[in-house]
Amino acid sequence: MELIAALRGPLGRLRQADRDLADQVRRAATSVALNIAEGAGRTGKDRPHHYRVAAGSNLEVAAALEVAVAWGDLDATEVQLALDLGRRVGAMLWRMTR
Repeated sequence: MELIAALRGPLGRLRQADRDLADQVRRAATSVALNIAEGAGRTGKDRPHHYRVAAGSNLEVAAALEVAVAWGDLDATEVQLALDLGRRVGAMLWRMTR
């Protein structure tokens, strides 16, 4: 949820420059949260599957933010918190799938 909160400001600005990319980031970030929640409610092989899907979506968020910076639509400093939180989420998900 912290990651999503950190994306609110940058996504508002990104939406003005590239609405499609902003929507993609929003969907991917939402997928992270929802797959973690769904995985937490599952048992057996389903649980790590949902965590792996969340990890993939988390990587997608990071890549999209880096693309937005590369295009000049966002400044690197305004996405740094989201990227840092994404790395923390990724580390947790890695541990949860091992």
